[in-house]
Amino acid sequence: MPHLTNSWAGYAALICFFLAYSLVIFEEKIHMRKSKPVLVGGCLMWAMIGFYEAGHGGSHAHDFIVELIAEIAELFFFLLSAMTFINTLDERNVFKKLRSWLLRKGFGFRKLFWATGGITFLLSPMADNLTSALLMSTVALAVSGGNARFIVPAFTHIVVAANAGGAWSPFGDITTLMVWTAGKVQTMEFSYLMIPALINWVVPALIMHWFVPDEQPVGSTEQIEMKPGARVVIVLGVLTIATAVSFHQFLHLPPFLGMMLGLGILMMFGYVLKKSGEKTYLTRLDRDVNTAKPEPFDIFRKVEAVEFDTLLFFFGVLTAVGALQYIGYLALVSQGLYGTLGPTPSNILVGLLSAVVDNIPVMYGVIKMDPQMGLDQWLLITLTTGVGGSLLSVGSAAGVAVMGVDRKNYTFMAHLKWAPVIALGYILSIMAWWVLTQNLR
Repeated sequence: MPHLTNSWAGYAALICFFLAYSLVIFEEKIHMRKSKPVLVGGCLMWAMIGFYEAGHGGSHAHDFIVELIAEIAELFFFLLSAMTFINTLDERNVFKKLRSWLLRKGFGFRKLFWATGGITFLLSPMADNLTSALLMSTVALAVSGGNARFIVPAFTHIVVAANAGGAWSPFGDITTLMVWTAGKVQTMEFSYLMIPALINWVVPALIMHWFVPDEQPVGSTEQIEMKPGARVVIVLGVLTIATAVSFHQFLHLPPFLGMMLGLGILMMFGYVLKKSGEKTYLTRLDRDVNTAKPEPFDIFRKVEAVEFDTLLFFFGVLTAVGALQYIGYLALVSQGLYGTLGPTPSNILVGLLSAVVDNIPVMYGVIKMDPQMGLDQWLLITLTTGVGGSLLSVGSAAGVAVMGVDRKNYTFMAHLKWAPVIALGYILSIMAWWVLTQNLR
């Protein structure tokens, strides 16, 4: 592989990367979707490499890109399947039913604080941290009555719970998915992170609990009915995850094949739903089946609703980081960081970096650096990049999404006030990791 670090192409590609990522960082200010600059930047970086190699006799980039796109495609199709399932569950009113149930329970603010955070922590390993945080923050806002003294700690709690819950499951975050598919941490080995993740969530929550107003919000009698097939889709989703794990563990095949198999079965079930109609659902709502004409279920509408901004951002970032690896910059960073400081301090610092820079390129960069680390250190970097983003509201996809739910009360500065207690959870979770992984060293 050519060493391009001191070439004009290397410098130009590095500038292009930082320019593109600067636009990502200021997404909330300039209102440009994050996928746009990284998609342009990633492809331009490879164009520069191509121009350089064309002028210096031959090209080695083609073979590298073929391998790179295979890695990207595996994760891309996995996420496409997962997002389609989530969209279908949402359309079948599964999440609305959960929201309605919480509203009708008549909990006080403190009980709602723990209920929303607890459900987020348990849901994010299956439904991913972004979806879980969005769902539960809308629930918290619905019961808040506009009370900022409840909204700010509740939203902060939900972001911490979403990131912590996602850190101990291969399906809880894109970073854990990358570590899993790269074979650095096996399915059952993620269980080492459950207690550190639990500590990361519970410690800040116990402190924040006393700042939540001990008051009773206005109740609700809202009744939501799940649409036909909702329970079947839930079962299909669980079986699809089990299939993906089985493909990976027992058949030694890429897990995205199991996810795509599940998506295909979901699509066939969608055909059944489209033919059967919504008569049972309309009857439960006491509506006239003959006059009410709901839109027939269409699984391709759920595919259309997938967050392609996230998927294309994912493609652009991995393409750009792949270019930095090909040029040779990641090897220099790895040598300077892991070779000088050692794995434990480096992995803790990388986790703190993920609070400022999105954890996807950070984790992908570490995987591409491939420093010589044992399982204990790969578990540490999985933990720190997963929960490090909780320190700032912009440090994770969950935090950015929740900021959009209530821009008036939950702001960057409102979240920053809780950074010390979140940092305490971060430190204690690392200590728990150190104790629990003694036998792996």
